[in-house]
Amino acid sequence: MTPSALRSFLDGLVRGDVRWSVMIWGPPGIGKSSVVSQVATAQGISLIDLRLSQLAPTDLRGLPIPVDGVTRWAPPEFLPREGRGILFLDEINLAPPALQGVAQQLVLDRRVGSYTVPDGWFVWAAGNRKEDHASVFDMPRPLSNRFLHLEVGVDLEAFRAHAVSRGVHERIVAFLSYRPSLLHRIDPQRPAWPSPRSWEMADALLRAELDITPAVGAPAAGEFEAFCKVYASLPDIAAILRGEDVSAPDEASARYATTLALALRCDGPGAVHALRWVHRAYAAEWVQLFLHAALEQLRAKGAIGPLAAAIARDKELTAAQAALQRMLRS
Repeated sequence: MTPSALRSFLDGLVRGDVRWSVMIWGPPGIGKSSVVSQVATAQGISLIDLRLSQLAPTDLRGLPIPVDGVTRWAPPEFLPREGRGILFLDEINLAPPALQGVAQQLVLDRRVGSYTVPDGWFVWAAGNRKEDHASVFDMPRPLSNRFLHLEVGVDLEAFRAHAVSRGVHERIVAFLSYRPSLLHRIDPQRPAWPSPRSWEMADALLRAELDITPAVGAPAAGEFEAFCKVYASLPDIAAILRGEDVSAPDEASARYATTLALALRCDGPGAVHALRWVHRAYAAEWVQLFLHAALEQLRAKGAIGPLAAAIARDKELTAAQAALQRMLRS
């Protein structure tokens, strides 16, 4: 499933008070833990994020303390005692088997040692797959069988919506729309490789006018640099948004760059001018590309209604009106 579908499913589990434990599978760097954090925030509940690979068994079980000749376990302070929330066991299959055994007690019995998970808390976990070149341990079958298993993958549209909401640099958004295969590409031979997480790191470097190679690796950074040279030679985006007649570039990367720059910079009135320009300059698939990207931007500004109304009044944009209605229904 996509990250947005994962978010919707997890929201449903919380609303429906479904207490079965959840295991989220997926490659590193795609935002699994971020989605869980968004769900906790949206539902107004607490989140405790434990990176199990960084703990020892005693960190989770607690320390033995003799009391009146009987050993009792003093549970760690980071485990929840009250309220409602998500206990998130991240990187669970990166943890050694001894620690997974302790975590299994939390998942199966909602308790470990003398500690019991409060009734208002969900126990969710996440981990990487072997094919992701992660140094993971096999999950014991009894543990695996007690989870609901959700597998999440990389999705450009979900990342683009997230990037627009977070204000990620438009050149990164435009580049990844042009080269979607570079949104996530694990390179076992290099320490740095592109992923949704590392592109957000690249955004910070780009804004500081620094090389993005340390974030996404040399191959992706090289292609991005070449794309930026194209971006620097785009037609006058502001003039197009004002409704002026501007010549359209023919080269494919320049088309992507221009179309995405218009979508990411448009407001209500400018969106109609930009859409009409794209419609006249290019084929129908470019109109859809513009609308997909523009909707994310306009939704954040509350400007979709005026755009839809303007399109409905323009006979030239009949096909665009149908495409917009399909996207709004999806």
